[in-house]
Amino acid sequence: MIIDVHTHIVPEHFPPVGLRPAGEHWPYMAHVTPGQANVMVAGRVFRTVLNRCWDMPRRLREMAEPQYAVDRQVLSPMPELLAYRLEPQDGHDLARYLNEVLIRMMEQAPERFYALGAVPLQDVELAAAELERVKALGLHGVEILSNVNGKSIGEPAFLPFFQAAETLGVPIFVHDQHPTFMDRIIGPRLLENAVGFPLEGALGLASVITGKVMEACPRLRLCFSHGGGTFMQLLPRMENAWHKTPAFREWLPRSPVTYARQCFYDDIFFDHRTLRYLLDTVGTSQVLIGSDYPF
Repeated sequence: MIIDVHTHIVPEHFPPVGLRPAGEHWPYMAHVTPGQANVMVAGRVFRTVLNRCWDMPRRLREMAEPQYAVDRQVLSPMPELLAYRLEPQDGHDLARYLNEVLIRMMEQAPERFYALGAVPLQDVELAAAELERVKALGLHGVEILSNVNGKSIGEPAFLPFFQAAETLGVPIFVHDQHPTFMDRIIGPRLLENAVGFPLEGALGLASVITGKVMEACPRLRLCFSHGGGTFMQLLPRMENAWHKTPAFREWLPRSPVTYARQCFYDDIFFDHRTLRYLLDTVGTSQVLIGSDYPF
Protein backbone atom coordinates (compact mmCIF):
# COMPACT_ATOMS: atom_id res chain seq x y z
CA MET A 1 0.00 0.00 0.00
CA ILE A 2 1.28 3.46 -0.95
CA ILE A 3 0.31 6.26 1.45
CA ASP A 4 1.09 9.88 0.58
CA VAL A 5 1.58 11.63 3.94
CA HIS A 6 1.95 15.17 2.55
CA THR A 7 -1.11 16.44 0.70
CA HIS A 8 -3.13 19.60 1.24
CA ILE A 9 -6.74 20.71 1.08
CA VAL A 10 -8.41 24.10 0.83
CA PRO A 11 -12.11 24.38 1.79
CA GLU A 12 -14.33 25.49 -1.07
CA HIS A 13 -15.72 28.27 1.11
CA PHE A 14 -14.18 30.21 3.99
CA PRO A 15 -14.32 31.96 6.31
CA PRO A 16 -17.34 29.99 7.52
CA VAL A 17 -20.75 31.59 7.74
CA GLY A 18 -21.03 33.45 11.05
CA LEU A 19 -17.26 33.93 11.40
CA ARG A 20 -16.55 37.08 9.48
CA PRO A 21 -13.00 38.35 9.05
CA ALA A 22 -12.02 40.38 12.09
CA GLY A 23 -8.77 41.71 10.65
CA GLU A 24 -6.36 41.67 7.76
CA HIS A 25 -4.86 38.30 8.69
CA TRP A 26 -8.03 36.32 8.02
CA PRO A 27 -7.62 34.13 4.92
CA TYR A 28 -10.61 33.92 2.64
CA MET A 29 -11.66 32.45 -0.68
CA ALA A 30 -12.50 34.55 -3.74
CA HIS A 31 -14.07 32.38 -6.43
CA VAL A 32 -13.00 33.36 -9.95
CA THR A 33 -14.70 30.84 -12.24
CA PRO A 34 -16.35 27.48 -11.58
CA GLY A 35 -13.65 25.17 -10.28
CA GLN A 36 -11.09 27.93 -9.66
CA ALA A 37 -10.58 30.35 -6.77
CA ASN A 38 -8.06 32.75 -5.30
CA VAL A 39 -6.87 32.15 -1.76
CA MET A 40 -6.62 35.63 -0.28
CA VAL A 41 -4.17 36.31 2.56
CA ALA A 42 -3.77 39.82 4.03
CA GLY A 43 -6.02 41.14 1.28
CA ARG A 44 -3.81 39.87 -1.56
CA VAL A 45 -3.96 36.84 -3.83
CA PHE A 46 -1.71 34.27 -2.22
CA ARG A 47 -2.42 31.41 -4.59
CA THR A 48 -4.90 30.49 -7.29
CA VAL A 49 -6.22 26.99 -6.67
CA LEU A 50 -8.32 24.51 -8.62
CA ASN A 51 -11.14 22.39 -7.32
CA ARG A 52 -8.86 19.41 -6.75
CA CYS A 53 -8.23 21.20 -3.43
CA TRP A 54 -11.80 20.52 -2.25
CA ASP A 55 -13.42 18.17 -4.79
CA MET A 56 -12.88 14.72 -3.32
CA PRO A 57 -14.24 12.72 -6.30
CA ARG A 58 -11.73 14.52 -8.53
CA ARG A 59 -9.03 13.83 -5.97
CA LEU A 60 -9.86 10.12 -5.99
CA ARG A 61 -9.69 10.03 -9.78
CA GLU A 62 -6.28 11.67 -9.78
CA MET A 63 -5.03 9.29 -7.10
CA ALA A 64 -5.68 6.47 -9.59
CA GLU A 65 -3.81 8.05 -12.49
CA PRO A 66 -0.63 6.14 -13.47
CA GLN A 67 1.71 9.09 -12.91
CA TYR A 68 0.52 9.38 -9.28
CA ALA A 69 -1.03 6.03 -8.26
CA VAL A 70 -1.36 6.16 -4.48
CA ASP A 71 -3.72 4.10 -2.34
CA ARG A 72 -4.29 6.64 0.42
CA GLN A 73 -3.67 10.29 1.15
CA VAL A 74 -3.12 12.09 4.42
CA LEU A 75 -5.03 15.37 4.14
CA SER A 76 -3.86 18.54 5.88
CA PRO A 77 -4.77 22.22 5.49
CA MET A 78 -2.78 24.41 3.14
CA PRO A 79 -0.29 25.82 5.69
CA GLU A 80 -1.29 29.46 5.26
CA LEU A 81 -4.79 28.59 6.47
CA LEU A 82 -3.45 27.97 9.97
CA ALA A 83 -3.19 31.76 10.24
CA TYR A 84 -1.29 32.12 13.52
CA ARG A 85 -1.49 35.92 13.25
CA LEU A 86 -5.17 35.84 14.07
CA GLU A 87 -6.29 36.69 17.58
CA PRO A 88 -6.36 33.45 19.61
CA GLN A 89 -10.13 33.04 19.70
CA ASP A 90 -10.42 33.79 15.99
CA GLY A 91 -7.67 31.26 15.35
CA HIS A 92 -9.50 28.71 17.47
CA ASP A 93 -12.73 29.26 15.55
CA LEU A 94 -10.93 28.87 12.23
CA ALA A 95 -9.14 25.71 13.41
CA ARG A 96 -12.43 24.16 14.51
CA TYR A 97 -13.97 24.96 11.13
CA LEU A 98 -11.00 23.44 9.27
CA ASN A 99 -11.26 20.32 11.40
CA GLU A 100 -14.94 19.93 10.60
CA VAL A 101 -14.22 20.34 6.88
CA LEU A 102 -11.48 17.72 7.07
CA ILE A 103 -13.83 15.25 8.75
CA ARG A 104 -16.43 15.75 6.02
CA MET A 105 -13.80 15.27 3.31
CA MET A 106 -12.40 12.16 4.95
CA GLU A 107 -15.86 10.66 5.40
CA GLN A 108 -16.45 10.74 1.64
CA ALA A 109 -13.96 7.88 1.29
CA PRO A 110 -12.72 6.81 4.74
CA GLU A 111 -10.88 3.84 3.26
CA ARG A 112 -8.78 6.23 1.13
CA PHE A 113 -8.18 9.25 3.34
CA TYR A 114 -6.57 10.08 6.66
CA ALA A 115 -6.65 13.66 7.93
CA LEU A 116 -4.56 15.98 10.09
CA GLY A 117 -6.36 18.78 11.88
CA ALA A 118 -5.47 22.33 12.87
CA VAL A 119 -4.83 23.93 16.27
CA PRO A 120 -4.45 27.62 17.25
CA LEU A 121 -0.82 27.39 18.35
CA GLN A 122 -0.69 31.16 18.95
CA ASP A 123 -2.38 30.20 22.25
CA VAL A 124 -0.87 27.08 23.78
CA GLU A 125 -3.79 26.38 26.13
CA LEU A 126 -6.35 26.62 23.33
CA ALA A 127 -4.15 24.47 21.10
CA ALA A 128 -3.82 21.77 23.75
CA ALA A 129 -7.59 21.80 24.29
CA GLU A 130 -8.23 21.46 20.56
CA LEU A 131 -5.96 18.39 20.52
CA GLU A 132 -8.57 16.60 22.61
CA ARG A 133 -11.31 17.59 20.17
CA VAL A 134 -9.16 16.48 17.22
CA LYS A 135 -8.84 13.06 18.76
CA ALA A 136 -12.54 12.87 19.63
CA LEU A 137 -13.51 13.79 16.06
CA GLY A 138 -11.46 10.91 14.69
CA LEU A 139 -8.75 12.93 12.97
CA HIS A 140 -5.39 11.18 12.81
CA GLY A 141 -3.11 13.98 14.03
CA VAL A 142 -2.48 17.69 13.58
CA GLU A 143 -0.43 19.94 11.35
CA ILE A 144 1.57 22.82 12.83
CA LEU A 145 4.07 25.27 11.37
CA SER A 146 7.79 25.53 12.08
CA ASN A 147 7.50 28.89 13.79
CA VAL A 148 4.65 30.74 15.46
CA ASN A 149 4.80 34.43 14.58
CA GLY A 150 8.58 34.27 14.58
CA LYS A 151 8.95 32.10 17.69
CA SER A 152 10.66 28.74 17.25
CA ILE A 153 8.47 25.77 18.14
CA GLY A 154 11.27 24.49 20.38
CA GLU A 155 10.81 27.41 22.80
CA PRO A 156 9.76 26.39 26.34
CA ALA A 157 6.39 28.13 25.93
CA PHE A 158 5.27 25.43 23.49
CA LEU A 159 6.38 22.44 25.55
CA PRO A 160 2.96 21.97 27.26
CA PHE A 161 1.41 21.56 23.81
CA PHE A 162 3.89 18.86 22.84
CA GLN A 163 3.44 17.13 26.19
CA ALA A 164 -0.33 17.11 25.64
CA ALA A 165 0.14 15.60 22.18
CA GLU A 166 2.41 12.91 23.59
CA THR A 167 -0.06 12.08 26.37
CA LEU A 168 -2.98 11.89 23.93
CA GLY A 169 -0.98 9.97 21.34
CA VAL A 170 -1.64 12.59 18.66
CA PRO A 171 1.01 12.68 15.88
CA ILE A 172 2.19 16.08 14.64
CA PHE A 173 3.16 17.02 11.09
CA VAL A 174 5.47 20.06 11.10
CA HIS A 175 5.27 22.08 7.91
CA ASP A 176 7.71 24.85 6.95
CA GLN A 177 6.41 28.30 7.83
CA HIS A 178 7.10 31.45 5.86
CA PRO A 179 10.60 32.49 6.98
CA THR A 180 11.19 35.57 9.08
CA PHE A 181 14.48 36.43 7.36
CA MET A 182 13.39 37.25 3.82
CA ASP A 183 15.41 40.47 3.95
CA ARG A 184 18.51 38.25 3.91
CA ILE A 185 17.56 36.47 0.68
CA ILE A 186 18.60 38.34 -2.44
CA GLY A 187 16.66 37.84 -5.65
CA PRO A 188 13.08 37.32 -6.84
CA ARG A 189 10.30 36.50 -4.42
CA LEU A 190 10.12 32.87 -5.57
CA LEU A 191 13.36 32.29 -3.64
CA GLU A 192 11.26 32.33 -0.48
CA ASN A 193 10.18 28.85 -1.50
CA ALA A 194 13.47 27.66 -2.97
CA VAL A 195 15.83 29.02 -0.29
CA GLY A 196 13.82 30.35 2.64
CA PHE A 197 11.52 27.42 3.33
CA PRO A 198 14.26 24.74 3.53
CA LEU A 199 16.25 26.93 5.92
CA GLU A 200 13.14 27.63 8.00
CA GLY A 201 12.32 23.92 8.17
CA ALA A 202 15.82 23.19 9.43
CA LEU A 203 15.51 25.84 12.15
CA GLY A 204 12.20 24.37 13.31
CA LEU A 205 13.65 20.86 13.53
CA ALA A 206 16.85 22.06 15.21
CA SER A 207 14.78 23.94 17.78
CA VAL A 208 12.84 20.87 18.96
CA ILE A 209 16.17 19.10 19.45
CA THR A 210 18.18 21.87 21.12
CA GLY A 211 15.05 23.09 22.94
CA LYS A 212 14.88 19.59 24.45
CA VAL A 213 11.34 18.85 23.27
CA MET A 214 12.42 15.41 22.06
CA GLU A 215 14.19 14.76 25.36
CA ALA A 216 11.10 15.76 27.36
CA CYS A 217 8.69 13.87 25.08
CA PRO A 218 10.38 10.63 23.98
CA ARG A 219 7.12 9.07 22.75
CA LEU A 220 6.06 12.12 20.74
CA ARG A 221 5.60 11.39 17.03
CA LEU A 222 6.84 14.31 14.94
CA CYS A 223 7.07 14.25 11.14
CA PHE A 224 8.85 17.05 9.29
CA SER A 225 7.88 18.18 5.82
CA HIS A 226 10.30 18.35 2.90
CA GLY A 227 12.71 16.01 4.63
CA GLY A 228 13.41 18.51 7.39
CA GLY A 229 14.66 21.11 4.91
CA THR A 230 18.42 21.62 5.09
CA PHE A 231 18.70 20.13 8.57
CA MET A 232 20.48 16.94 7.48
CA GLN A 233 23.30 19.06 6.09
CA LEU A 234 23.64 20.78 9.48
CA LEU A 235 23.52 17.60 11.52
CA PRO A 236 27.19 16.51 11.13
CA ARG A 237 28.35 19.91 12.38
CA MET A 238 25.94 19.69 15.33
CA GLU A 239 27.23 16.20 16.10
CA ASN A 240 30.82 17.41 16.02
CA ALA A 241 30.00 20.32 18.33
CA TRP A 242 28.18 18.03 20.77
CA HIS A 243 31.09 15.58 20.98
CA LYS A 244 33.73 18.31 21.34
CA THR A 245 31.94 20.82 23.58
CA PRO A 246 31.24 19.93 27.24
CA ALA A 247 28.71 22.77 27.59
CA PHE A 248 26.66 21.37 24.70
CA ARG A 249 26.71 17.89 26.25
CA GLU A 250 25.65 19.33 29.60
CA TRP A 251 22.74 21.08 27.89
CA LEU A 252 21.67 18.14 25.72
CA PRO A 253 21.91 14.69 27.33
CA ARG A 254 22.11 12.76 24.05
CA SER A 255 23.68 13.48 20.69
CA PRO A 256 21.68 15.42 18.10
CA VAL A 257 21.51 12.48 15.71
CA THR A 258 19.84 10.39 18.42
CA TYR A 259 16.96 12.85 18.59
CA ALA A 260 16.85 13.24 14.81
CA ARG A 261 16.26 9.49 14.57
CA GLN A 262 13.20 9.80 16.82
CA CYS A 263 11.50 11.95 14.17
CA PHE A 264 9.88 11.09 10.87
CA TYR A 265 10.39 12.85 7.53
CA ASP A 266 8.70 12.97 4.18
CA ASP A 267 10.82 12.30 1.11
CA ILE A 268 10.15 15.51 -0.83
CA PHE A 269 13.61 16.32 -2.14
CA PHE A 270 14.69 17.17 -5.65
CA ASP A 271 17.86 15.11 -5.65
CA HIS A 272 18.21 11.38 -5.07
CA ARG A 273 21.60 11.81 -3.36
CA THR A 274 20.06 14.08 -0.72
CA LEU A 275 17.29 11.56 -0.15
CA ARG A 276 19.84 8.76 0.11
CA TYR A 277 21.70 10.70 2.79
CA LEU A 278 18.50 11.15 4.79
CA LEU A 279 17.74 7.43 4.53
CA ASP A 280 21.27 6.49 5.57
CA THR A 281 21.22 8.91 8.51
CA VAL A 282 17.85 8.22 10.13
CA GLY A 283 16.91 4.84 8.68
CA THR A 284 14.28 3.78 6.18
CA SER A 285 11.66 3.32 8.91
CA GLN A 286 11.66 7.09 9.56
CA VAL A 287 11.15 8.27 5.98
CA LEU A 288 7.65 8.47 4.49
CA ILE A 289 6.29 9.15 1.01
CA GLY A 290 5.07 12.69 0.33
CA SER A 291 4.10 14.64 -2.78
CA ASP A 292 2.75 18.08 -1.70
CA TYR A 293 -0.33 17.35 -3.84
CA PRO A 294 -2.09 19.29 -5.31
CA PHE A 295 0.63 21.97 -5.50
